[in-house]
Amino acid sequence: MHKIAIIGVPSSAGARHTGQERAPSLFRRQGFVQRLQSSQLEVNDLGDLPEVSFRPDPQNPKCQNLDLVRDVAQQVADAVSRAVQARARPIVLGGDCTITLGVLSGLLRHFPDLGLMYVDGDVDLNTPADTPSGIFDGMGMAHIIGEGADALTRLGPRYPLMPEENIVLFGYNPDAGCIDAPEVQRLQQCSMTGYAVTQVRSNSARVAREALERLEQRVTHILVHFDVDVIDDVDFPVADVPHHNGLAFSQAMEALRAFVSSPRFAGLVITEFNADRDPEGAYAEQLVTAITEALNEGNPRWAKGHAA
Repeated sequence: MHKIAIIGVPSSAGARHTGQERAPSLFRRQGFVQRLQSSQLEVNDLGDLPEVSFRPDPQNPKCQNLDLVRDVAQQVADAVSRAVQARARPIVLGGDCTITLGVLSGLLRHFPDLGLMYVDGDVDLNTPADTPSGIFDGMGMAHIIGEGADALTRLGPRYPLMPEENIVLFGYNPDAGCIDAPEVQRLQQCSMTGYAVTQVRSNSARVAREALERLEQRVTHILVHFDVDVIDDVDFPVADVPHHNGLAFSQAMEALRAFVSSPRFAGLVITEFNADRDPEGAYAEQLVTAITEALNEGNPRWAKGHAA
């Protein structure tokens, strides 16, 4: 199927401050939908979910805004499920990283044999037991693999949401100073496949193909999570928490093109773009151009593949 469904999730519920909730509208102003509609893709714009902004939650220092994060994720799951029922691949415009819990939950209602390509400068393996901030943005992956608050780990149709063997961590950045000691320990003990930024930087297109081939051997459908903090903050200074020594923008896009061109591509989530850091919209336009080009290039392959 050539159809895709655009779902905006204007939420910073799981973030450290506001700004990410304005990213979907910024992407739309830069012509995201129109660029896709002018291609050979059939585009169904499902609009945006209700806006939800971060707010300090001092009463719950280890689980800030848990109810908000859960409610947003549940709404995302329902919207994604409706898109798949209409035989369209969801393209989800976030929003903070916790929305990926909802995207996975919605896809798993239809595709139990699902893989996750997690393109992210962080590994997001903190839990409420050891988080230094209580911000769920840094705990998403831990909850995906079943560790943390029951309200999130048991959000979807199965527990845990994803087996570790069906997850690839791509482009994580140990040198940025954002991966905490408990996360390092979990990373060393887990069975997820990992490609650190130093591995990817050597030849991003080749390493991306290698990572994709390994995941394709295990699953029939693949969700791509793309966090813009995988890109170096000098090259692209609009991530909610900018990361130094990340991938160049061109390298990140080379990898993304490979992932969304897979015949098993089932959907894309874009996260962590803080619109407050891009008042003129120049970086949003750059990202919108690159992603729409990648989807157009990938369409001939995945339109004939196994995904919905």
